Amino acid sequence: MGLLEGKTVLITGASRGIGKAIALKFASEGANIALTNIAEDVEFCEVCDECEKLGAKVKRYVSNVADFDDSHRVVDEVVNDFGSVDILVNNAGITKDTLLMRMTEEQWDKVLEINLKGVFNLTKAVLKPMMKQRKGSIINMSSVVGVSGNAGQSNYSASKAGMIGFTKSVAKEVGSRNIRCNAIAPGFIITEMTDTLPEDVKKDWIAKIPLRRGGTPEDVANTSLFLASDMSDYISGQVLQVCGGMLT
Repeated sequence: MGLLEGKTVLITGASRGIGKAIALKFASEGANIALTNIAEDVEFCEVCDECEKLGAKVKRYVSNVADFDDSHRVVDEVVNDFGSVDILVNNAGITKDTLLMRMTEEQWDKVLEINLKGVFNLTKAVLKPMMKQRKGSIINMSSVVGVSGNAGQSNYSASKAGMIGFTKSVAKEVGSRNIRCNAIAPGFIITEMTDTLPEDVKKDWIAKIPLRRGGTPEDVANTSLFLASDMSDYISGQVLQVCGGMLT
């Protein structure tokens, strides 16, 4: 029996990278998988197919996390389709990196809208069914730059720092209902996004990491599994840094 046997997990932004790795890990541990993505693209369909091959019950939902009403619609559909929503992984996020001097209002607004408002929308939507169940685990995908900041990422860093404050506040609000809320702060994770970086930039990042390697999406997925499962039943309001010791 898997660690998530019979539980239903809702994962946003699950078509690639960290979201995909979490979906596959949770499917292999017996969870029912509900996935969202902004579009019905090939990668999104492939992730669902891979989860099904692992024996999971899977359903995909096209949704914009930045849309309040649409987020509530998706949660209602997940509860109707699966009977419950036991775990929420707020993973959807975007970057629009540039120095603040060059950053447009649209670049600021779009990143905050997806990365932070999206977390508010989905978390608010799942609280009602989780409170009724008197149990749940919410996992918010933050970043080490939300802790340390990073030049050229003031919008992204602000969204991820806001997510940390949100996580700690929600944990205090709903803990009495046996609902846990935690954040993960990945460091330099090797994904399609980081593959586009120049080699000298990647080498510079890795040189700053005590473990001397970039992380993998599976490293983050394993941490997500811990926070989603009953192994972390007494952990809430925390930020787990998956960064190879880059931040201490």
